[in-house]
Amino acid sequence: MAMDHEELAAALFRILETGDPGLAAQVVGPDNHNREAAVAPVACATPGPAGTLASGAWLRSAFSGLRFPVLGVARNEHQVWIRLRMQGRHTGPFVRFRDGALDQAVPPTGRDIDFEQVHLLDIRDGRVVRHEAVRDDLTMLGQLGVFPPTPALAARMVAWKVSGRAARAADRVSTLAAEAAGLASGHRAAAHRRA
Repeated sequence: MAMDHEELAAALFRILETGDPGLAAQVVGPDNHNREAAVAPVACATPGPAGTLASGAWLRSAFSGLRFPVLGVARNEHQVWIRLRMQGRHTGPFVRFRDGALDQAVPPTGRDIDFEQVHLLDIRDGRVVRHEAVRDDLTMLGQLGVFPPTPALAARMVAWKVSGRAARAADRVSTLAAEAAGLASGHRAAAHRRA
């Protein structure tokens, strides 16, 4: 049975929470473009369901109990705006990328995150074909102790970078994202390069 626009929007975030490939194939169009993949592993920019599955693997590797409670939805004939919260516990390294390379690795803090996002989804032929977002990333980074940096976390981040743990974490999360996308297991982002 076909989903309406609101159901498609909610299902997109269930894919991020669960990594369900069957749901991804049903909800995400083969030419879907995720404009928000710029700070994610390279595999997250893969068009279609594969990129969505990669994005979910990347987020779940950093945040256990990942969930996206919906606060509101608006729509027109071809678009959905969905306001939600991103929630979870920071139990794995949160690795951010720039141009496919390691930009920042935040070691696990055990802290909870809970912040708002608004996503714009384009719908065509009953599937999501484009995704953009306005996220409150500063609040999330503040909740993790990154911005402004707590002295303890800043010291851990420097130690991770100097010891190579940050690069290894970037390589690991890039591999997880590529595997979730169904790309060759040897595919890895150039995450080990330092920006």
